[in-house]
Amino acid sequence: MTDYPTLTAQLQQEAVLREDALPIRNAACRSRFWLHPQPRQRVCLFFHGFTAGSYQYWPMGEALFKSGYNVLAPRLPGHGRAGDWNSLNPSPLPISVDYYQSFAMEWLSLAQSLGQQVIVGGLSGGGTIATWLAYECPESIYRVLAFAPYLSSSSRLIDLFTNSSNSYFEWKLPQGSPPPVGYSGFNVPALRVFLHLGKELLVRARKTTPAPIFIVSSESDRAVNNTDHQTLWQSALEHQPLSWYHIFNRILEVPHTMMTTVEGNQYQNLLITLTKAFIESNVTWAEIQQIGERLIRGQLFEQAVTELNLKSKVSGDMPAMMTMVDKRSLNSNSFTNRLKR
Repeated sequence: MTDYPTLTAQLQQEAVLREDALPIRNAACRSRFWLHPQPRQRVCLFFHGFTAGSYQYWPMGEALFKSGYNVLAPRLPGHGRAGDWNSLNPSPLPISVDYYQSFAMEWLSLAQSLGQQVIVGGLSGGGTIATWLAYECPESIYRVLAFAPYLSSSSRLIDLFTNSSNSYFEWKLPQGSPPPVGYSGFNVPALRVFLHLGKELLVRARKTTPAPIFIVSSESDRAVNNTDHQTLWQSALEHQPLSWYHIFNRILEVPHTMMTTVEGNQYQNLLITLTKAFIESNVTWAEIQQIGERLIRGQLFEQAVTELNLKSKVSGDMPAMMTMVDKRSLNSNSFTNRLKR
């Protein structure tokens, strides 16, 4: 076996050489790694969003690295390449799910060599890939974080367009906005890959046990279908009691691009807190409900987890997380009612 220092050096060197040869659009689109000089118990593998880049994980990567994790945020296949991309010369994004699945499996194997417990996460299309891994390799993954996974869009008309069109689509940005860091447009079949994978996952989730998964949504997200997130979570919960769900209230205006302040989430630190609470705790959703019920009755968090014999199972970030969630809506019926509004 390759020793740890050699492995980490090779990993970083090969990424630089490979991306220099393409070349890459800018530094924000390059693969980014936060690696400790010595092996760590846990390693996080994060997949960025469709047409975006690793920059979406810079704040979270830094925070988790400082907390002792190794963190990998590789560039997705076909993403971030320099070029004059347009409708006549579209960005070189894969139009087959096989590319993403092979990529995900390869990086999962690499992550396993850098830590004993692998945490996989992803935003939007990257969240779809992470969710696929949750069901494909549940025994190899400690936790999965699906940030606004793209299972379908927020509109049936958009889904119909994505299913049938072979045209070129360009992101519509507010007037005066800087150009996107990643690609400004794409051929629709490149997005169709994730729509089809999302539908497959919703079916698969009904009868398959995933790795423990935390799905994070936002009521302000106009890009994806939050009802599908709810359906996926309820299916996951039936098979995997350690699965969690959180939806940011509309009043916070957390956008689809929820990972960073730069992309519009003024509460990125809350998202990092939620992430750490999930990774570092070992409590079921039913136990979270029990904690919430006691907090509603006026108990302090410390008292509640002590009486429930959960003190050794909750992380230091769990009290902060419980202040953020609507404790009266922790049961699935309340969540469903909120999403239908």
